[in-house]
Amino acid sequence: MTEGEALAAITREKVIMVVRAPDPAAAEAAIEAAVAGGVRAVEVTFTVPGAVEVIRNLSGDSRLIVGAGTVLNIEQAESALDAGAQFLVSPGLDVGVVEHVREAGVLMLPGVFTPTEVMRALELGAPAVKLFPADLARPAYVRALRGPLPDVKIIPSGGINADNAAEWLATGAIAVGLAGSLSPATVDPDRESITAEARRVMAAVGITQHPCTEGVVL
Repeated sequence: MTEGEALAAITREKVIMVVRAPDPAAAEAAIEAAVAGGVRAVEVTFTVPGAVEVIRNLSGDSRLIVGAGTVLNIEQAESALDAGAQFLVSPGLDVGVVEHVREAGVLMLPGVFTPTEVMRALELGAPAVKLFPADLARPAYVRALRGPLPDVKIIPSGGINADNAAEWLATGAIAVGLAGSLSPATVDPDRESITAEARRVMAAVGITQHPCTEGVVL
């Protein structure tokens, strides 16, 4: 999947599940439950033990757009790319990581918060940015950023749920990242609750069904 294809897929899906879990089994259980509820874009963060193997397990599923999150350095970026990650996300703006991932032809979403950081990300050629932590801003902040920077594609993450996801999209975000409401960091996640929340989130952003609705096989 090319950089452009990955960005188009995320824009179409509107929701990225940000996976945080205490172990690989809990991560995979939460992902399976969210996929059953309609989620198709999954960001496995490096805070999950064994994150690379979880990414590798998911990368063969053609229904999913699989990414790596909390990428802090080039070493992590390389391991995620080797595992088949189709997009990489960082909580901040690291020039070396952005350049390395873009040279590989893979979508890189650097983390930004200020206009200066957005401008720097655009200078580096990032096709989209992650607004983080979004819970310290308001949805109107996206509109404000896109006033002087109308071409920036923003994906807010942090504090987003089914109740406010649509508002973020309405102010100009191309997609949103959800962690806690879809991926509670527990050893034994409640699959039924996650599936129900996934359906609620996807309905909130206007996606009510997929051609394939069964859970991912891990």
